[in-house]
Amino acid sequence: VLLALMYLPILMVILYSFNASKTSVVWGGFTLSWYEEMLHDPHVWTSVKNTIIMMLVTLVGQAGIAIVLALMVDNIGRGKQIFRTLYFFPIVISATALGLMFNLIFLRDKGMVNQVLEMLGKQDLTDWKAEGIALVTMMAPVMWQYVGFYFVILVTGLNNISDELYEAATIDGATALQRVRYISVPMLHNVICTCSVLAVTGALKVFDLPWVMFPKGMPLKTTFLTGTYMYYQTMETKNVDYGAALAVLIVVLGVVLAKVVNAVFREKDY
Repeated sequence: VLLALMYLPILMVILYSFNASKTSVVWGGFTLSWYEEMLHDPHVWTSVKNTIIMMLVTLVGQAGIAIVLALMVDNIGRGKQIFRTLYFFPIVISATALGLMFNLIFLRDKGMVNQVLEMLGKQDLTDWKAEGIALVTMMAPVMWQYVGFYFVILVTGLNNISDELYEAATIDGATALQRVRYISVPMLHNVICTCSVLAVTGALKVFDLPWVMFPKGMPLKTTFLTGTYMYYQTMETKNVDYGAALAVLIVVLGVVLAKVVNAVFREKDY
């Protein structure tokens, strides 16, 4: 099954990316023209830049907020299950439905955000999909949706920490903040490393919610991510070979960045 549905398609994508349908530097019957075109395509660099920003937002805004929420929920006596359900709930909602919902929330005319700002006294309506602010508008819902995913992973890691460590620290006079600083966070190190790798590689594959909110990279093709630009070239312009080359770029970026993150957030043995 893996061979038919995963490895064979990957091989076909690589072959398509070297398809000699354009004439350029040819080696062994294949062409490097699509990779040459990537070097001169400004939208590729825009998508890579936006994706790197998305990775930073994911690390800080998703994994970072999830750590804080997990530590807070772990230190309450009652209602833990309620918070787990509430924080995880956005994951089970279709990203397409969330994209449509946030389109309504960020409408310039009668959108919820602008209505709230009007109530607070702001007179000029903000166009949340204008060129300067569109990237923030796109990334906020993506960050909001996946906080619960990392939250559940981190809460599970906290549950695996032995209660004896906390009891011994309490007997020694450690405060709640000290128990979090010297026990919870260090013991979560390997789980945080896993979340960081998932966040970085996941940012490369984000597609559905950004595409629904900003189809075809609108406005002015400034909101493209690597995933959405690959889809645009493959399905909108019908340039399958170029889309395959972009897919190879995404895989290479994913492998390299995962190695970098693994090196930075190196797991420890306790």
